[in-house]
Amino acid sequence: MKIYITLLFLLILGIHTGTSNKTPVNPCTKTTSATLMMFDEFCDTCGCSGNGGSMGFGTGLNNNFIGFRYIAQRYQSRDGIFANSPWIDEHFNTLQLWTQIPLGERFIINAVLPYQFHSREFADNTEQSINGMGDATILGFYQILKQTPDSIISIKPRHTLQLGGGIKMPTGKFDEANLEGSVNPSFQLGTGSWDYLLAANYGITHRNWGLSVMANYTIKSKNDKEYRFGNQFNYALNTYKTYYFGTNFALTPQLGVGGEYFDKNEAYGLEVADTGGNAFFGKLGAEVNFKQYALGVSTMLPIAQDLNNGKVEVKNRFSVYLNINI
Repeated sequence: MKIYITLLFLLILGIHTGTSNKTPVNPCTKTTSATLMMFDEFCDTCGCSGNGGSMGFGTGLNNNFIGFRYIAQRYQSRDGIFANSPWIDEHFNTLQLWTQIPLGERFIINAVLPYQFHSREFADNTEQSINGMGDATILGFYQILKQTPDSIISIKPRHTLQLGGGIKMPTGKFDEANLEGSVNPSFQLGTGSWDYLLAANYGITHRNWGLSVMANYTIKSKNDKEYRFGNQFNYALNTYKTYYFGTNFALTPQLGVGGEYFDKNEAYGLEVADTGGNAFFGKLGAEVNFKQYALGVSTMLPIAQDLNNGKVEVKNRFSVYLNINI
């Protein structure tokens, strides 16, 4: 079943890759920083597998694209249930195939297919590694307010507003053995469940400045092992400015903040101790656009957090991507 889901997903990813937009003569005719906002930084409780990879879905302005993104995250978790249990280092790594494609004038599709390779090192210097496909995600948005590209920089602010929803498919493996003896049940390739997302994105641009706001809520279901990860709420606010250098080159620095909130997990209908929590991050990033190509990097550092009753700590997150505008 997962093979058929994956083949269908890859078909959707490739629908519009053969139709490319021409690079505009004037770089101001297109919002070059759109992909920087497209999948704003957030993570799922399951090593980012639950939403097809970290750094989620954001406002997105005009660009449609297909590309690859690499995400690295570092955590520390208590190796045991006691306050003096030793800390272990955990590394979550994700390589994503991701895209945004249009369906008519008002509808757009965002899709992510991740491959995960995670590792952790215990206090006795033993290591554990898992790798494989993560959980694929498809989101559909309706553009209530849509920007119309101008031939010159608009003298008035321009707004976008998107509302949508989607599904996360259990294409990643969930291994219940990784729940035993560990405070961090998120060391998984996938949640093993069909989950459902609601999302809203708002963006405003004025001349070469922009601001984006995103929020989404993930409703998670029980998997076939009677385990359910807690529902999740994500939000982010980002500001950016685009600098143009000729007709084919632009640089867009970005600064923002974001947060995550997780309900407690459940096993056989009962709450799992030391799960759930929240985290608040600061973010710094930049995107370089050359013709139809976009190269972006970003980093996130925690400002405040309380994950799994203080027994899991996120240290940092980093991502880099290369997209082709289509």
